[in-house]
Amino acid sequence: MPDVIFNGPEGRLEGRYHHSEITNAPLALVLHPHPQYGGAMNNKVVYHLFTTFKRRGFSVLRFNFRGVGRSQGDYDSGIGELSDAASALDWMQTHNPNAPAVWIAGFSFGAWISMQLLMRRPEVAGFISVAPPANMYDFSFLAPCPSSGIIIHGEKDVLVPQSDTLKLVEKLQSQKGIVIHHDEIPNADHFFENSHDALMQSVDGYLDMRLHGGDEE
Repeated sequence: MPDVIFNGPEGRLEGRYHHSEITNAPLALVLHPHPQYGGAMNNKVVYHLFTTFKRRGFSVLRFNFRGVGRSQGDYDSGIGELSDAASALDWMQTHNPNAPAVWIAGFSFGAWISMQLLMRRPEVAGFISVAPPANMYDFSFLAPCPSSGIIIHGEKDVLVPQSDTLKLVEKLQSQKGIVIHHDEIPNADHFFENSHDALMQSVDGYLDMRLHGGDEE
């Protein structure tokens, strides 16, 4: 997969991009965990999400937020990182002007950013939110959530308590016009160490259902 450098709000951003061989393929953007705690685009969960979309024929991009790897700029408490994500999606859409749909996936901090981005971009058709930090960040901006998606977390996540995740899920499930799925991975921690296979089985199952016409109630 080719390395790419594209312009962000505070300078160059570094990414890995796969361009689908399918004409007018859908797009997927994958966002990584917190930059100040080792989060980067080569995180295992981010990599697995990337390869899953690639295998399904998407054109897909993962990239480093500002200040990570070769991406320029400094950490900006989520505000600048949201702008980075918007620039990444703009870059993909410039190279794929006829893409029929956009998906967004994010892990931990990246899940928080991804769900803010989908509020701003009506073309987003679905989302995969892995271990969203519902106890650390305010998700009240999802009012209402504009897209159907899935929230996945680990049963033994000690960083984000199950109760906080369930509150977020229940809030979103109460909204009309969208369908929010929820999956809990047995014995998995926040980072899904030794649970990557189970996590990706959940992701694959959800994508199988959505991409074959399910979920649009």
